[in-house]
Amino acid sequence: MTFHPSVAEAATRVAVIGCGDISALHLAALDVIPGVELVAVCDTDPGRLAATAEQWGVPGFGGIDELLDAVVPDAVHVCTPHVEHAPMAIAALDRGVHVVLEKPLATGVAEGRALVEAAERSTAKLAVCFQNRYNEPVQRAKEVLESGVLGPVAGAAATVVWHRTPEYYEASPWRGRWETAGGGLLMNQAIHTLDLVQWLVGDVVGVTGGVATRALGDTIEVEDTADLVLTHASGARSVFYATLAHVANETVTVDIVAERGHLSLRGDLTVTYADGTTEVVAEPVTASGERAYWGISHQTLISDFYAGIRSEEPFWIGADEALKTLEIIQTVYDQTFPERLLAGAASTGNASGGGRTRP
Repeated sequence: MTFHPSVAEAATRVAVIGCGDISALHLAALDVIPGVELVAVCDTDPGRLAATAEQWGVPGFGGIDELLDAVVPDAVHVCTPHVEHAPMAIAALDRGVHVVLEKPLATGVAEGRALVEAAERSTAKLAVCFQNRYNEPVQRAKEVLESGVLGPVAGAAATVVWHRTPEYYEASPWRGRWETAGGGLLMNQAIHTLDLVQWLVGDVVGVTGGVATRALGDTIEVEDTADLVLTHASGARSVFYATLAHVANETVTVDIVAERGHLSLRGDLTVTYADGTTEVVAEPVTASGERAYWGISHQTLISDFYAGIRSEEPFWIGADEALKTLEIIQTVYDQTFPERLLAGAASTGNASGGGRTRP
């Protein structure tokens, strides 16, 4: 893709902020969307910035303010370390610039709510990358549950059993620190599956759980293992277990038990109905390797965002949706580390006893 001002003026002008690993998926998606033109990239690492700018044939900037002033894009993609998500998204939204934001919404609930408010007052749109909601088996699972054919949902169980090495964190040290990542496994890897559980089964009104560092304590200060029990507004109960202490990356599982059947997500979807019949929906493409946990639907989400960018409707996975999962995670952190809450860590939870109910 080459930067041509005359072409960009007629297109939706887009900049990518942060040129790390995840930006590759965003840049590839933008390259094939009609009517969208990459006009700039931004990164604080001079070498990485220069390489990305040269690869895509666009100007590079060392800071977001400089970029926004010089290029005046219509939209930005925020692909930075977590601590920069909310400040950069708010800066763009306050200028009327659309935002596609990588998860998590923010590193804490207070910042997340500030971003919700910024999105509400802005004329621009915000999308948060919970792209696994677009996976075909997940979409079909949502349809089946909403149809009522399985009856009321009693509960769900989900697992994320993966492997991460010290080298993974040493390559990007911000991932393993509370200050820059906001958390560990729950905030960085398992957040996608936690989002699916609350989206498929329903809003979560009670949370109890804990986190620990079981295998990577010599490398990181955040958690690598977590267990949660979630109470949904419907009365359903879900259990959730995740760890990075395994020796391999296993398939993520989500099992939902209903009155008249069972729904199982293991990459593919299998629905077992009360009469014994089954329905299988296969995921057409399987991601593998270190990037597998990002899912395969970044392209779909980003394309959907730009297809509706000129409509008056907000994007359906916005700040308010992303805040739901962030609140769940923050509550578990508060229960495990009450001293952080007492010291003034951003929170709305109650760290004493068995979970809390969101207002």
